[in-house]
Amino acid sequence: MKSGTAALMSQWSTWAPVVAVVSLVLGWGRSLPGLAVSLVALCLIGAVLAAVHHAEVVAHRVGEPFGSLVLAVAVTVIEVGLIVTLMASGGNKASSYARDTVFAAVMITCNGIVGLSLLVAAVRNRVAVFHAEGSGGALATVCTLATMTLVLPSFTTSHPGPEFTTAQLAFAATASICLYGLFVAVQTVRHREYFLPVARDGDESGPLDDHEEHAPLPTVSRTWWSVALLFVALVAVVGNAKLVSPTIEEAVESAGLPTAVVGVAIALMVLMPETLAAVRAARRDRMQTSLNLAYGSAIASIGLTIPVIAVATIWLPGSLVLGEDATHMVLLALTAVVSALTVVPGRATLLQGGVHLVLFAGFVFLSFSP
Repeated sequence: MKSGTAALMSQWSTWAPVVAVVSLVLGWGRSLPGLAVSLVALCLIGAVLAAVHHAEVVAHRVGEPFGSLVLAVAVTVIEVGLIVTLMASGGNKASSYARDTVFAAVMITCNGIVGLSLLVAAVRNRVAVFHAEGSGGALATVCTLATMTLVLPSFTTSHPGPEFTTAQLAFAATASICLYGLFVAVQTVRHREYFLPVARDGDESGPLDDHEEHAPLPTVSRTWWSVALLFVALVAVVGNAKLVSPTIEEAVESAGLPTAVVGVAIALMVLMPETLAAVRAARRDRMQTSLNLAYGSAIASIGLTIPVIAVATIWLPGSLVLGEDATHMVLLALTAVVSALTVVPGRATLLQGGVHLVLFAGFVFLSFSP
């Protein structure tokens, strides 16, 4: 027990949340200079990575389907915390932060993570293989959620501007959470075989998380430590985001960049762990795992974030702008078509990976130069 505790105390994931909380206490209510903001930003990134790590430990202990819910909820808390913090302090210009962050998450997952994973898998194995049934269903869920929450507000007529009325927002939030719950049930229980990695002989190579199932389960004490550190990390993430948000907004404004850049930055930071995990899975020839991570993150980003933000609008100042402009609608439509052509065959090459990465590069470039 002592050796286990000593090993736990020596891990970076134990100290990162603690250091982040210390930086939060020292910086709260003060005007921070540039160097201090940089240190707080590093603590913020460390807290994000630590939060996801401890969520994975808890998820491994409790198993499916609750494990995937733990990780999704933890990541969503991080994303929502960052969005709400920026919206609460950003005034009217922050009304589109939720839209920009969610759309960026869709583009990063469906083009950035998928494209990079396909590229890595195809370079090592010439052809990346996966289940069209599972990946196709996940992609259909992403497209439906994205269209309902990010496209329809630009075409509804009950409210001026790209915004939902209260009733429309309530419907979109309810539909999003229901569809997310249905997807989790199908992925983890009803049709779990569609989301398992595909072996080269065409048979499943084992459970989706077999590399984790062969590893020893964390002890009960280790799991409770992770629960406590997960809570500490989430508090540190939201608090440190509050400290650095004025600097981020000032930097974006002084550089003459659109406010959408803030949403891109949030999504990149939140999805960093999923990106690393997806690339590692692709290198092990487990492309299905990479697609599960990518599309699952996109579904959680919309299906959980939008309902929470909808509730938060009750006390948040300003309006909630969700509808996208024509440029982003074109990118979303092109992403849906290209993704469908990638997923339907159940096999992909370097070409598909390159196409998705070009789409992702186009999204990033147009975010800075609309």
